[in-house]
Amino acid sequence: MILLRYFVAVALLLGTIHCKNTGSYETPTIQIGVVVSDLNRSLDFYKNVLGMEETGIINLDADFGKESGLTGGVPTQVKVLRLEDSKLATEWKIMTFDSLPPVTRSTHIQDAVGMQYITLSVNSMAPFLERLRKNNVPLLGNSPVELQKGRYFVLFQDPDGIFIELIGNE
Repeated sequence: MILLRYFVAVALLLGTIHCKNTGSYETPTIQIGVVVSDLNRSLDFYKNVLGMEETGIINLDADFGKESGLTGGVPTQVKVLRLEDSKLATEWKIMTFDSLPPVTRSTHIQDAVGMQYITLSVNSMAPFLERLRKNNVPLLGNSPVELQKGRYFVLFQDPDGIFIELIGNE
């Protein structure tokens, strides 16, 4: 519990440190692409459980996939989701392919290398907890865990096992 609070405090502190490359980037956001095993199931999860908005579709044809090196010539459609429809909102881009390796779900974030989790800061946990319960999404650990008076941490996984942290008020 104390270790978790330490990591949260460090993360909050690091969030206030500014990048020295100010002006190097066109926007201050990161666009994140995630390959999912079932596009419709993931769309439902991100839209109806987390409340993201679908804000666009990107069609990657076979030629672009091969020329860019992204897909080796396999076409796909990318669904663009955001927490809100704003140019400054991070894009969560999901896509799928006909042939994918089997999904291996981690039990903890240290069980695999690569991107393991995302953190969403929320105003109120209540609507999220209600949607998680309604959609039978299990909470992990002893979630919700109180970080400080009235502020909580909740952990769960998306349909393919990406850990999602919610940090916010009651």
